Amino acid sequence: MLSLPVPAAAESTDGPRRRLVLVVRADPVICGHSGEARCLAEVALTRGYTDVRILTWTLDRLVESGLPLKPLEHVQPYSPGITVERPEPVGDYRVPDGRHLAGLTGRLVELFTDGVPTHAMSLYLSPHATAVTDAARTARRLGAAPELVTIAEAVGSDVTNVVRDCVASGRYGAAIQVLSTYLDNDHCVAVSEYTKELVVGEAARLDAATGTRFAEQLAERVRVSYPAVDSSAYLQLDADRADEVLGARGLVAGGYVLFLSRLASAKGLDDLVAAYVGSRASERVRLVLAGRGPQEAELRGWVEASGLADRIDVLTDVDDDEKSALMAGSAAFVLPSRPQPEFVETFGIALVESMLAGGGPVVTCPTGGIPEAVGDTAVLVPASDPRALRAALDEVVCDWTPQQRRAARARARSHALGFDRHAVFDALFGPVLPPPPVASVA
Repeated sequence: MLSLPVPAAAESTDGPRRRLVLVVRADPVICGHSGEARCLAEVALTRGYTDVRILTWTLDRLVESGLPLKPLEHVQPYSPGITVERPEPVGDYRVPDGRHLAGLTGRLVELFTDGVPTHAMSLYLSPHATAVTDAARTARRLGAAPELVTIAEAVGSDVTNVVRDCVASGRYGAAIQVLSTYLDNDHCVAVSEYTKELVVGEAARLDAATGTRFAEQLAERVRVSYPAVDSSAYLQLDADRADEVLGARGLVAGGYVLFLSRLASAKGLDDLVAAYVGSRASERVRLVLAGRGPQEAELRGWVEASGLADRIDVLTDVDDDEKSALMAGSAAFVLPSRPQPEFVETFGIALVESMLAGGGPVVTCPTGGIPEAVGDTAVLVPASDPRALRAALDEVVCDWTPQQRRAARARARSHALGFDRHAVFDALFGPVLPPPPVASVA
């Protein structure tokens, strides 16, 4: 049985107690939203929440799912006051596929009915919003949750994996269930304007097929809340520590182009390898491909066949402590993401992290919500175009002057600071938090 040590919750402070519950695919899952949940949890401790819970899946279930996972020893601890819970499944083999969801929902019911004012946020509609909504309905039916507020956050895969696929195949009931559950929450948010447009657009297709009226309601109720990023981890990088990280990997600052994301088809790794081969940049810098995911074996095959295997590093064991150093030392950060039926990049957290780290310029594609993440600070190339990507790499690595690089770095960091976790938290939870007490005047 896998185990992951978690610090105990901090004791309650004086004054009214308030709890935040986040339901998400948490660490050790390699996913931007597990990092987002960590950021929101940490900020909550500074905003009057005395009990912060992250509810997620058992480690064994995560392994069985096939999701990319960090080695457990690379997972950073949470601050005291944040408790990670992994409810055990309910029932036995005669409850196929529903056992873990039942365990998660049951634990939420317990948290929602113990008298502590609670704000509960689900990241991913399917199945996390389902668990929160079902638990909230039960708690309210018991009259035991007068101060419960629920927030559901939609990501692109909620639509591409479920709603769009169901509408296309005529399985309208499942699509109706997902969108109904979304709207059953007190607050509905999406991780980007692109995601909101995607949700509303697919809802309109469902409405046209079934006579429902989801699109109108979603357009009115959904607000955008960009993913929260811990800027301090990238702005306060120790130079000696950064050199130590690079040295341990056999790298030098400015001596490599970096890709750091999930190893999956939608990330355009084959385009990146093809662009690097034959580029002028390949004569100056190495190519570092960091991450884990289902395309690892294929990627190693492309690297081996490239003729430049001795210039390309595939790193599948990068931990959180190394990310900022690798990003800061890069000559360029590249994410050639491309739209696919099952996945479209709805934001691009790694792009923001790299911009905060102050490394080389970002080269990416205007896919999904990426333009919102980078603003006008990145070099954009068409998706699935290795020639254009090669030209962009050669430009930023070989042709840009030091002055151009410094100016681009400053503009990128300024834009990325808009996604700092404190600002995102306050914008997200401001509408649900009670106003601060007004000081009496003698």
